[in-house]
Amino acid sequence: MSLARDEREREIDLRADRAAYMVVTYGLLVLVMLRAVLRDEAAWDLMALVLLGGAVNLGYTAWKRAVSHQLLVFSLSIAVVSALVAGTIAFATRLL
Repeated sequence: MSLARDEREREIDLRADRAAYMVVTYGLLVLVMLRAVLRDEAAWDLMALVLLGGAVNLGYTAWKRAVSHQLLVFSLSIAVVSALVAGTIAFATRLL
């Protein structure tokens, strides 16, 4: 049995999913910060969840061709630059 749904209900569901995604993502980022600052622990597992969620989102929208080429290139370039900066910081802290 399937229930017929109108566009308004689908739009509300999409907005609710977006809000839930934002709460989870920013909640994970706060937990990463708290682990690092208060416990002096590495929180790469939680940070990996945040990054994986963003990568899945971008990958799915690119697969469905719902993202512009310019945004895709911009997002990937930010990811590469961020990885380089993180690698440089990690390498520099190992030297100290």
